[in-house]
Amino acid sequence: MNTSKKCVTCDNCSGKNKATKGNKKGGFIRIFINGITNTNPVFILLLGLCPTLAVSTSLDNAFGMAWAATFVLISSNILICLTRKWIPGIVRIPTYIVIIATFVTIVHIILQAYMPPLAKSLGIYVPLIVVNCIILGRAEAFASKNPLKLTLADTIGIGIGFSGAILLIAFIRQLFGTGSIEMFGQHLVSIPGLIDNPISIFILPMGAFFVIGSLLAFFRYVGVMPCE
Repeated sequence: MNTSKKCVTCDNCSGKNKATKGNKKGGFIRIFINGITNTNPVFILLLGLCPTLAVSTSLDNAFGMAWAATFVLISSNILICLTRKWIPGIVRIPTYIVIIATFVTIVHIILQAYMPPLAKSLGIYVPLIVVNCIILGRAEAFASKNPLKLTLADTIGIGIGFSGAILLIAFIRQLFGTGSIEMFGQHLVSIPGLIDNPISIFILPMGAFFVIGSLLAFFRYVGVMPCE
């Protein structure tokens, strides 16, 4: 009979399975990197600018907001991903907000208990994480439609992208606005001359817009951001 013939179909299936595994692995890395670069929430998508501009007057505040937002982003999106099949579509947005608000409450309690000065400095911007469009947007656009592994890649990448953006803005504003860099009471570096005559405009609200506008222009110039 034809028992000695090689099964071409099986070879094709085997090749497809290997390709699928490779695509899944490559997809995880690609999604993770995209969260930091191509879909950076601050510099590319221009989301979450309110807390980014408001609390980036110092590295202390920026670090606190970066940690709080990233923790809420990862935790809430993981829970949404795991429960997405049981959430009715008609109430999905209110459900997402309740889940996000739960983790924001946890973060707020932790900050008040262990870092009261930082909690006081961040003020209303910690509770406002509940309506942060980065977190709710990733829940609706990605976590509710993709498996856990890819959701982890997306949330960690977006979290690192947001944290890097707000820390970069805070570093520039604090350096030029005060002439030195301090973080949690530790003096790190100072610029001679500038420390005695700082450019105070960088600490003011208009300084935040100037810094982020300059960074957006720079990233477009070097090709990190696509030019329209």
